[in-house]
Amino acid sequence: MKQVRSVIIGASGYTGVELIRLLVSHPHVTIAALVADSNAGQPITNIYPHLEGYGLPDLVKLDQVKWDDVDVAFGCLPHATSQEVIAKLPKHLVVIDLSADFRLKDTAEYAKWYGHTHAAPDLQKQAVYGMTELARDQIKKTNLIANPGCYPTCSILPLYPLLKEKLIDLDNIIIDAKSGVSGAGRSAKVQNLFTEVNEGLKPYGIASHRHTPEIEQALSEAAGQPVQVTFTPQLVPLSRGMLATIYVKGDAAKIKAAITKAYAGSAFVKVTENAPSTRDVAGTNRCHIAVFADRVKGRTIIVSAIDNLVKGASGQAVQNMNIRFGLEETLGLNFLPVFP
Repeated sequence: MKQVRSVIIGASGYTGVELIRLLVSHPHVTIAALVADSNAGQPITNIYPHLEGYGLPDLVKLDQVKWDDVDVAFGCLPHATSQEVIAKLPKHLVVIDLSADFRLKDTAEYAKWYGHTHAAPDLQKQAVYGMTELARDQIKKTNLIANPGCYPTCSILPLYPLLKEKLIDLDNIIIDAKSGVSGAGRSAKVQNLFTEVNEGLKPYGIASHRHTPEIEQALSEAAGQPVQVTFTPQLVPLSRGMLATIYVKGDAAKIKAAITKAYAGSAFVKVTENAPSTRDVAGTNRCHIAVFADRVKGRTIIVSAIDNLVKGASGQAVQNMNIRFGLEETLGLNFLPVFP
């Protein structure tokens, strides 16, 4: 079978290096170029010594890439920088963007939450929101996949089938989600220093986090009407991992049955009997979901866990690539969890 030739734009960040880890073991993908303008000319091993010995290309600037033989470009750039870069890429490429730049269908909504006008509104119209388990048919046909955020992935997967089947109260959805520090990216920030984060737990973006409209967009689509949620993210002293505790009004048995049915054929979304831990999915592309009846009659508690860098970012991007190129969906992603 012909190899899929890939380029990672923004290869020196956490999602970029996670893509390298996954693609190196993929039987049908070749890494043709690694782009990191600020580190161009260096071996990737200067930044990540653990990649020594895998024959990876040196880092280059974007304008040094020879695109003629490239099939897919992964965008791992910060939010607000992907739009202009992707708009200038050759049209034959399949682009999988891991930033937030193409996730919101309404460009006015994007401007409201991200503080600037969308730079590629015509391109936005072509983008497919790539929550893999919910959009396989659309992913197969598009050349621009907006890879979902980590918090939305952890929240939407359990909630989508419940809203579609009208099993929960639309006005009573509360999402309390916790993320490891890698979710904030690799750039130096005082609030992410070890001494600032260690042995602490801190909510942030209260009632204003930018993943909120992304979550509400998907849930509104499922419900067929506008849905608003109460969403609070929290930073925990982990390198990677994400766990959402979701509170809804609805029957626990019906909720569990609906989630189980929705993902019965999924290789990566699993309903568990015990409450999942971030350890259960570390290093994998899995989402583990458990459902519990609350002691308060008529309320249900859902717990959802993912690895924020894999299913919440680079792993889902590889899953989407597999589907787009007609490959087995699980290729390059069959990792057991890392434990302890």
